[in-house]
Order: sequence, then structure tokens, then C-alpha cells
Amino acid sequence: MIEIQIMEKVIPAAEAKTNFGALLEKVQREPLTISKKGRLVAVLMSMDEFETHQRLKLKQLRLEIQAGLADLEAGKVVDGAKAFEAIDRELGD
Repeated sequence: MIEIQIMEKVIPAAEAKTNFGALLEKVQREPLTISKKGRLVAVLMSMDEFETHQRLKLKQLRLEIQAGLADLEAGKVVDGAKAFEAIDRELGD
């Protein structure tokens, strides 16, 4: 499981709207979290940071696919219908 860390720099949406140009410069150094009515709603980051984030997500996805294929090859599989039945029982459906 990947732990999500909340950015320390949080600014209200109204401030982000008013100072958008300046924020574009600031996010070249570090991401900023934007809040609206006290709730965290978005993150503004540089394109380099975003591309790094996307690469890491793709790397994680590939690792998970490889692990699943290894399980399949090792015979560690569950019948789909039985898996959904177990999920339904767990959820009480």
C-alpha cells in the first residue's frame, strides 16, 4: 500500500485564483495543496513533478501485474465466481 503524504503548503482556492500567476512559479519548487471550504481538493505541481508521479504509478502498476502473473503461474488462483461470492458475503449483500 502506498502512503499518501499531505503537502505542508496549503492555500485556499480563493487565494489560488487571485495569485495564480505567482503560484505557477512557486510550484516549480514544490507542489501546493489547494483547499476549498476547509477541504483539500487539489494539488498544483510542476510538469516535471507530474511526469515523475506518472512514471512511478506506471512502475507500480507493472510490478503489480508481474506479481499477479507470477501468482497465476504458481497456481495461486481463485475462481472468479467464488471470489465474487466471498466479496458479497463480506459486504453483506
